[in-house]
Amino acid sequence: MAEPAGDPEAKPPPVGRHALVVGQGEDRARLDAFVAAAGLGLSRAQVQRLIGDGAITVDGAVPGKAGVRLTAGAAVVVTIAPPTPVALAPEAMDLAILHEDEHLIVIDKPAGLVVHPAPGHATGTLVHGLLAHVDDFGGIGGELRPGIVHRLDRDTSGVMVVAKDEATLTALAAAWQDKREVERAYLAVAAPAPRGAAGTIRTLYGRHPVDRKRFSSKVTRGKPAVTHWQVEEALGLGAALVRLRLETGRTHQIRVHASDSGWPLVGDPVYGRRYDGALAAASAALGRQALHAATLGFVHPATGQRLTFSTPPPADFAALVATLRAAR
Repeated sequence: MAEPAGDPEAKPPPVGRHALVVGQGEDRARLDAFVAAAGLGLSRAQVQRLIGDGAITVDGAVPGKAGVRLTAGAAVVVTIAPPTPVALAPEAMDLAILHEDEHLIVIDKPAGLVVHPAPGHATGTLVHGLLAHVDDFGGIGGELRPGIVHRLDRDTSGVMVVAKDEATLTALAAAWQDKREVERAYLAVAAPAPRGAAGTIRTLYGRHPVDRKRFSSKVTRGKPAVTHWQVEEALGLGAALVRLRLETGRTHQIRVHASDSGWPLVGDPVYGRRYDGALAAASAALGRQALHAATLGFVHPATGQRLTFSTPPPADFAALVATLRAAR
């Protein structure tokens, strides 16, 4: 099987119709893995999007899922459409830039900023700000999410990296699939505090069986999710400052793992608790989940250099910690 595309000098995926044949040594291979390794410059995430869009067929039929197993001799056709020009209007925005070069930009995202357009957030997103800041940013990885390698929830602050070209996006997306290559550390305030000083949460993870807008780590079928945690400081009112490290990066993973483990994040409007007295007042003053993406480390696709960026929590998070310290 061809080696996965990850060369930072690789060209963007070639537009057009590409016919592939499954070899004898590739019998029973997953469709998404087979196409990602076919030398077209597509990441596995990009392949999965193409499958979802019906742009990949197997023996003339659109497959039902990305994980379908192939048989030797099967004909796989991949159709790559030209990049869609971004119709979004650039919006000047004061971005907190930690690093920028010709390939990527690293920012400290403030809480309250939505990463990309979505229902209810048609303007004022990070993508709109990047369109104003980066030349030729449109069309990198999709019309509504150009350059976005990973995202933070609207009310989570902290470090993010965004690709400025298709090759960098492809390489970083591949790195994000390899839990050994990317360091993601967070700070959070939880109440009540976790039991013990440190631990690892390993669960299956998926949509909540009743509320499909939420996620759960108590499902019987799902993807694996792993979160490592350590109590940094015991605070007042039964709370704690916790450092967490993601081994996997599922949507809402830290918030769900913390809540399902019995120590929800202070201020979390979806997975949190209702508090009384001083803790309720402190949570209301923050007005969001107490979660900050403190450290992000990865290998630069073009230079091969290991880069690590860290930022302190913003003022509202620091004020919450100070309030809870004073309550000890």
